[in-house]
Amino acid sequence: MTRYISFRRPDGNPSFGRVAGDKVEDLGQQGGPAWLRDALGGDLAALDATATFARADVRLLPLVPNPRKILCVGLNYATHVAETGREQKQHPAIFTRWADTLVAAGDPVIRPHESTRFDYEGELAVIIGKGGRRIDKTDAMQHVAGYSIFNDVSVRDWQRHNIQFTPGKNFPATGAFGPEMVTPDAIDDLGSQRVQTRVNGELLQDQPVSDMIWDIPTVIAYCSTFTELAPGDVIASGTPGGVGDKRNPPLYLKAGDSVQISVGDVGVLTNPVVDELL
Repeated sequence: MTRYISFRRPDGNPSFGRVAGDKVEDLGQQGGPAWLRDALGGDLAALDATATFARADVRLLPLVPNPRKILCVGLNYATHVAETGREQKQHPAIFTRWADTLVAAGDPVIRPHESTRFDYEGELAVIIGKGGRRIDKTDAMQHVAGYSIFNDVSVRDWQRHNIQFTPGKNFPATGAFGPEMVTPDAIDDLGSQRVQTRVNGELLQDQPVSDMIWDIPTVIAYCSTFTELAPGDVIASGTPGGVGDKRNPPLYLKAGDSVQISVGDVGVLTNPVVDELL
């Protein structure tokens, strides 16, 4: 099972590497790719380590710190469609998130002072390795570099200002992403991996990837029709039912909470919640 991370070296410089137990093989190249995004278009497995660090001595970055695109799928589980009271449409709902909203595993997600409806959304993240336009559904999985975990933390108050999603999905430090990318060959049955979200240890979301309305090949084919996908682009594939905003009573995130999202063999993403300092 091959896993990759993005991190800051002990000297503070950013890089990316291969996880080897409690060590990290630094794959950042002199004269070559310094970011995971730039290496994904080539053969990651062929890169030689330039140094090795103890994992405890590096600081994680968002898995892909600087993706060209983050495409998010809304309403991709029937349970979530039902709890929102919306109708299931014939095509996926796609919205975008900006790279400067991302935080690494372990770093806090920040509740802005404008929000009292701060909500979790656990999701499987798909990282594009081979770019392309109008990718055929039958070829789509050949364009996947690997999988990770995304918490599409949502400022519901601002998401509901109108029919658009963008404001509530792009406050700073609200997109938790990581900790690792797992290559597809390490996942025997993607559909059986369960997306589970726990807040302070309480299980609130729990569904298998196979419950998606639009599967990963369909989403890749759809998105690549209206935009050219590039190595390092990220697709957050949608959240199951059980979001805090639709619970009775609602359950919103507050300072001091801990949000843990697991996706089967892909791993576990954990982030504390803090309030924005003014």
